[in-house]
Amino acid sequence: MSQDESSVILRRILSEYKTVAVVGVSKDPSKDSHIVARYLESSGYDVVPVNPFCEELLGRKCYRSLLEIEEEIAKKLNIVDIFRPSPDVPPIVDQAIQLRKKYGKPEIIWMQLGIINDEAAKAARDAGMIVVMNKCIKIEHAKMRSAEKVSNEV
Repeated sequence: MSQDESSVILRRILSEYKTVAVVGVSKDPSKDSHIVARYLESSGYDVVPVNPFCEELLGRKCYRSLLEIEEEIAKKLNIVDIFRPSPDVPPIVDQAIQLRKKYGKPEIIWMQLGIINDEAAKAARDAGMIVVMNKCIKIEHAKMRSAEKVSNEV
């Protein structure tokens, strides 16, 4: 896939899909996962925090796993944004696949910067999901916003 094709897909994902489960979001406001979740929230995304060690994050109920997300939220879930080490990704993707089989969602598996798991990516693609690996959703969204601003000014 070319850089241009990749950019088009990322732009489509970030503009069309607005409900994001952030798996591995930290309660520590200085951690990247927390910063990204807060950024997404401030950019109009519906953020669903997933962390087995928290009851509440960002003023929202925090879920222990993707499978514990309430049905009405799971039915709207578009993106699973993963902030876990690469070896921890397969069970998260397996949970996303289970949700997809049940509700037809999520559509996207997004592995943050530095997170790559080809086995999990293949499983997600085989289940009909789009996979983004080794990219920061906040950085990609900021790039998209910047490009839109420039094109609106021209």
